[in-house]
Amino acid sequence: MSTRRLLAAVMATMLVATGLTACGDDGAPEQDANAALDIWIRKPPGSNSEKTAKAIAAGFTAATGTPATVTALFEDFETKLQQAAAQKDLPDIVINDTAQLGTLVNQGLVRAVDKAALAGGADLSPTSWDAATGADGKTYGVPFSAQSFALFIRKDWREKVGAAQPKSWAELDALAKAFTTEDPDGNGKADTYGYVVPGSTKRGYTAWYLTSFLWSGGGDFLSGDTGKFTTAVNTPQSVAVVDGFKKQFCTDKDVVPGAVTLETTQAHPLFETGKGGIYFTGPYNMARFDKNLGKDKYEIVALPAGPGGKAQSLAEGENVYLMAGSANETGQQKFAEFAVSVPGQTIGMAGDSDGGIVRLPVNTKVQLSSVRKDTRWATFEQVFQKSGRYVPAVPDWTPFRQAAAETINTIVADCGSDTKAELDKLAQTFDAELTKQGVKG
Repeated sequence: MSTRRLLAAVMATMLVATGLTACGDDGAPEQDANAALDIWIRKPPGSNSEKTAKAIAAGFTAATGTPATVTALFEDFETKLQQAAAQKDLPDIVINDTAQLGTLVNQGLVRAVDKAALAGGADLSPTSWDAATGADGKTYGVPFSAQSFALFIRKDWREKVGAAQPKSWAELDALAKAFTTEDPDGNGKADTYGYVVPGSTKRGYTAWYLTSFLWSGGGDFLSGDTGKFTTAVNTPQSVAVVDGFKKQFCTDKDVVPGAVTLETTQAHPLFETGKGGIYFTGPYNMARFDKNLGKDKYEIVALPAGPGGKAQSLAEGENVYLMAGSANETGQQKFAEFAVSVPGQTIGMAGDSDGGIVRLPVNTKVQLSSVRKDTRWATFEQVFQKSGRYVPAVPDWTPFRQAAAETINTIVADCGSDTKAELDKLAQTFDAELTKQGVKG
């Protein structure tokens, strides 16, 4: 790493400490268009996903001549990124969740992107660009992958209990109850449950899981528009959704045991080993479940409309972030351009294998059906196009998601809790955070 890049990294770290955003060109490192790129991706080391990321990097190098190395990290990724900043050794590129944009911007760790100067930028869907747009309206990443969520349901269990695919929340809850009480696996034991819920507070999983249900039920975390938001987490509609969630834990008792401490990596096996029969999750689990459970044993169904009269799915994905302090900004942009090109997106989709790091392509010129022959992907594509919605564009969504996760987790973990009172307290926390971030309406 050059001396000037070290200086830039130091400045970025100082900006983290002071809460300011890295702006301007002061301290910019000496540029070298031939310098190798260090790319970090939030995927398990040794996984097929890591292999796909390396294939994209190899394709980029073949196309541009710029060397690139990929580092796959999964556990405590954000912590390790902070450590890299403190050690004055930021990577050039980070491929990570869209939800991390606000945090990265606030900490001054990423630089803005000129959409007009990005080759192929016009081919990316407008919705995907929303996920790369900061609270100030500027672009701080390049969309790379999109995703939505749907219900994974044990088809063999559903047929065993004589139920149809759920078309309403009432039917969905009735199916969960049947999975819990009617011995759908036929082993004569009361050891099956309806819902698999990753309800841990780590990384805000409780709120993350409930988001689609909250929106579909007519509730919300915040209301308003960019720059002016008001708290909506304690409206009657929001309270009703959280109360219904609590009922699953406390009254119906149709949620897998220990859900309040489950992270996603711990929840996946509970579906594939026959502990729970309904799992609201993403398309990235299909290849895994096909292998470990069997493609014929489960089906994928869009979330039915809720009391709000509509079905909405949390839209997520990943961005290519151009990290501050790089000695090869030209290479950074070229990598982003390759990653979102038709060749880059095609490599990233990895066909129907479990190595895909592009779930739904953001490039409108990529035909999903030409790359993936598994027609189940079409369900997720339709959900994303018809009902996908990203989280509010506040400067930093993380504090809201974490606070919501802790409150909702407390509510469902304590069957004697007062849902409205707890959400009223959460609303006060949201109001304070909105004021702190300067976006309270």
